[in-house]
Amino acid sequence: MAVADDLGQWPRAHPRLVTTVLSILGYALVIGAFGGLLPIPEIGRDTVILLGDAIAVVNTLALSAIVAGVYFIRTDQVRKHRAAMLTAFALIMVFLVMYLVKVGAGFEKAILAEGVVYYAYLGMLAVHILLSALAVPVVLHAVVLGLTHSPSELRDTIHKRVGRVAVGAWGLSLALGVITYLLLNHVYSWEPRTELFLLLVGPGLGELRDSLFGDRE
Repeated sequence: MAVADDLGQWPRAHPRLVTTVLSILGYALVIGAFGGLLPIPEIGRDTVILLGDAIAVVNTLALSAIVAGVYFIRTDQVRKHRAAMLTAFALIMVFLVMYLVKVGAGFEKAILAEGVVYYAYLGMLAVHILLSALAVPVVLHAVVLGLTHSPSELRDTIHKRVGRVAVGAWGLSLALGVITYLLLNHVYSWEPRTELFLLLVGPGLGELRDSLFGDRE
């Protein structure tokens, strides 16, 4: 029992270390998916499209939960705030699973638009991706603190300050993700764009993937 209690107290005593470990794991999973290093069975075009639609729904629900969480904390409804933010975090975990499958086993989409619309789309997509990446440790730290401390104890931590940054980055990223989804899938058309990550990092990662898991064609 003492050992279990010690293990339960460890995240509370080391929230930054827990955040770091979880962040590294998250980054590794995404990089592995983009690089084709995760042994995920390939999926068809229809499944990729379905996952894209499902991801947009999940992101919209997560954004709604974040907005609700902000409202609850501003009206001093701490329990509802906690429930809303944990709901948003759970939805993001669902998104991550679907996204890894979509990217690792399917393909990415390239928008068929020109001129100002094309560059505006790329700009929003770039900000969305950048904020998604940068928000990971901030969001995780806010969640770890929230799960390991009582409401009264959180007042003596950086939870409030970190939470504000997390909400701003996380919320804007989700909003831009939904907007780019609408442009890509319901305003303009698209074409498959495969192996984007490999084009950025070179063929070495692709060769490593093939040596580990073989050709999945």
